[in-house]
Parts: sequence; structure tokens; C-alpha cells
Amino acid sequence: MKVAPDWFMYFIVFWAVVMVGAMSIGGFFMFRKFLKVLPMRDGKSKLDWQNYWVERSRSMWNDDSKALLDELVSPVPTAFRDIAKHSIAAKIGQVAIEHGASSVTRAHCIEGYIRATPKRDYRSLVTFLDRQGIDYAPYKHLLNK
Repeated sequence: MKVAPDWFMYFIVFWAVVMVGAMSIGGFFMFRKFLKVLPMRDGKSKLDWQNYWVERSRSMWNDDSKALLDELVSPVPTAFRDIAKHSIAAKIGQVAIEHGASSVTRAHCIEGYIRATPKRDYRSLVTFLDRQGIDYAPYKHLLNK
């Protein structure tokens, strides 16, 4: 009986580690998605609320605010851009409706974008806003929470 060469054994072990790592990363993201679907205390899930705010504010969006939203989600990787755009649009719509506005303005977009961004990403958010020349000074208090 012939024994496999040493390099082949190392290749198999390496491939097993890569597969376990890839499955762990995929499982992590699937679990996060599962948590978003679970109902909160009010009986609606986080995704239900996002859909609610997007639908309720759909008529308030104009071409300028849609263009700004596209600009704001541009640093997000393409694979996740649609999901990020939906959640950011939901937060922007919520901000606009809670302010009693008749349309989504640039100020609503900036505030909603900051509120929709996780705290761990604030450093890259500020860098992106500075690079784009977007004034976020009125919303600095949101970044300090």
C-alpha cells in the first residue's frame, strides 16, 4: 500500500481549515440575519420596521435625496450595498417623518446616515464625509453617544 506524500497531507489539512473558516464566517452572517427577523417587544422585527419606514416615506424622496443616498452608500462593498441602502433609507425616512417633513432633505439624509451607521464604523464614516465635503457639524453630538 502506497502512502500519500507529506505535501498532500498538509494540503488536505490546510483545505479543511479554510473550509471550516469559510463556514464559520457564513454562519456568523446568517445568524445576524436570523436575529433581525426575530420579533421585538412590540411584535415586529427589525426588518418589519425597516420595511415600514421605507414604505411610509417612499413618496417623500426626490431625485436629489436619492442621489445623495447613492453617494452615501458608495463605500459599502457591492455585495452588501442593496441591504445597506435599504436600512439607511429606512432610518432616513424615519428621521424625516419624525421631524414632520413633507420631503426628504439633505439634512435628513445626513442625520439618518449617521444614525444608521454602527458606532464601530464612526471613524470611517467621518473620513468619508470629510472626503466628500459633506458638513456634518450640526450632527457631531450623534457621533459622541
